[in-house]
Amino acid sequence: MENQKTFYRTHTCGQLRMEQVGQTVTLSGFLENLREVSANLAFLVLRDFYGTTQVVIETEEMAAAVRGLNKESTLQVTGTVRERASKNPKQATGDIELVPTRIQLLGRCRHNELPFQINRSREADESQRLKYRYLDLRNPEVKNNIILRSNVVAALRASMIDHGFMEITTPILTASSPEGARDYLVPSRKHPGKFYALPQAPQQFKQLLMASGFDKYFQIAPCFRDEDARGDRSPGEFYQLDMEMAFADQEDVFTVLEDVLPPIFARYGTYHTASSAPFRRISYQEAMDRYGSDKPDLRIDLTLQDGTALLRDCGFEPFSEASIQAVKVPGFSATRKQIDKLCSDVEVQTGNKVYWFRLDEAGELVGGISKFLQEKKAAVIETLGLEPNTFVGLTAGKRLTAQKTAGVLIKQLAPLCPDHFHKEQYAFCWIVDFPMYEMGEESGELEFCHNPFSMPNGGLEILKKAAAGETDPLTITAFQYDLVCNGVELSSGAVRNHDPEIMIEAFQLVRLGEEDVKAKFPAMYHAFTYGAPPHAGIAPGVDRMVMLLAGEDSIREIIPFPMNKNAQDLMMGAPGFVDQAQLDELSIACTQMEK
Repeated sequence: MENQKTFYRTHTCGQLRMEQVGQTVTLSGFLENLREVSANLAFLVLRDFYGTTQVVIETEEMAAAVRGLNKESTLQVTGTVRERASKNPKQATGDIELVPTRIQLLGRCRHNELPFQINRSREADESQRLKYRYLDLRNPEVKNNIILRSNVVAALRASMIDHGFMEITTPILTASSPEGARDYLVPSRKHPGKFYALPQAPQQFKQLLMASGFDKYFQIAPCFRDEDARGDRSPGEFYQLDMEMAFADQEDVFTVLEDVLPPIFARYGTYHTASSAPFRRISYQEAMDRYGSDKPDLRIDLTLQDGTALLRDCGFEPFSEASIQAVKVPGFSATRKQIDKLCSDVEVQTGNKVYWFRLDEAGELVGGISKFLQEKKAAVIETLGLEPNTFVGLTAGKRLTAQKTAGVLIKQLAPLCPDHFHKEQYAFCWIVDFPMYEMGEESGELEFCHNPFSMPNGGLEILKKAAAGETDPLTITAFQYDLVCNGVELSSGAVRNHDPEIMIEAFQLVRLGEEDVKAKFPAMYHAFTYGAPPHAGIAPGVDRMVMLLAGEDSIREIIPFPMNKNAQDLMMGAPGFVDQAQLDELSIACTQMEK
């Protein structure tokens, strides 16, 4: 902060140094702590956004001015800067202290007891932290995450502009669209019975901008989805670096982000090493076969091996009709208690069991299910490539289930295997060639796997072959891609389907005809009939990026005013009831009220 004198302060509480000794200054801030030694001696710590300063009270008059004040009251203190006799090297202003000549109360804290200690608020119950978020944010550790977020957003914006992108804001009130999650609906007063929707993403608008002739678009876009919370996803709203490029393909998108992101991660991250261009590219199928996840953490050097042919007939009943995936860990020295906990944690997370055995130092198969493998000992050692003192974790079930369970096992193993977990870096990769379609778990029918507006690999021809029964639609891949960093999906993107004929053919495979496409996506369909350029884009999640950079496990730690896991704003009391008059004005009748 520049040293600009104001009515309330001449300096900030983090600014004073030895150069200011002897000067008369004015500070304003929160009363962090007050330690009264005697009637005319007290030590006061004043805190503002920028830091803390010690104030030494040495007169009865000044002591009387602060006596009885509760912590977190706001004060203005004028006095003389002097060198501290007992310096504090842990404090930026620890070489000096302020001797006051005037103390004025600006805002009284009227509560004798705070909901939590400000500097230890992260240890408090989360519901208390969210209810009193304005106090939680006074904690420098919490505040620094929000500062980090601001700096990262500014850096992203500057870099995108440097790359020739134009920032354009898109509507917040729009039409409901089947984007894959539930919409937040907004009733229309002027059109009774009709609703706006908050955008799940600016997807259609940014594609329409490309059809309008804009070349490179971006925005730090708010997105709204009525979905459940988890560690890396906040309910309600989130923000993404939304971008789209005309006359561009997958490589063009990759080139931009591979240039934009690594410097920001290296500068602002907890770790100061980030992958350089080009990021590794892994097909979806390879990711599942090798890592058991389409969000692999490349800091972990453990991978899957298919053990189905080797182990299905070993006599262990859970393997008899299953696909079997093996994860071997050379040099694994965990205790039996740690192994049991590991297996339990994976089962809790996936609902599927993990089995195991070891090849010990003497070259014997021991522990877990080893008794079923003794007759196959030589084949097991040779096929899996085992060395003495190697742990092998096994998963079983349908192929995809066994792979996903093994993928979770790998990530749970990482903290127990420092030799196989190269933690202090940001390891990026692209997951490419996603399936265009999948069988819906609930419907049992063909559905889009990801973004329905993606260009299929093979274009119109491959779709027509699928419609004619000449090609299995489940084998069609799309020009879709995910950006993954340290096992966290930062973004999904795609080369877009800009041809109405291809769009209609793609939707017909999921039982939606031309009229359905026109009805559900009228603006985009009609815009494309006027000639649209090939275009591609992506939208990395800002919240997830900052979470990774801050080294936080919960996304709520980097959002200024987050909702809780139940999509409630405990501080503002949202969602809440509204007056009947407001409902009447919107032509809304509530058929069910929360008890």
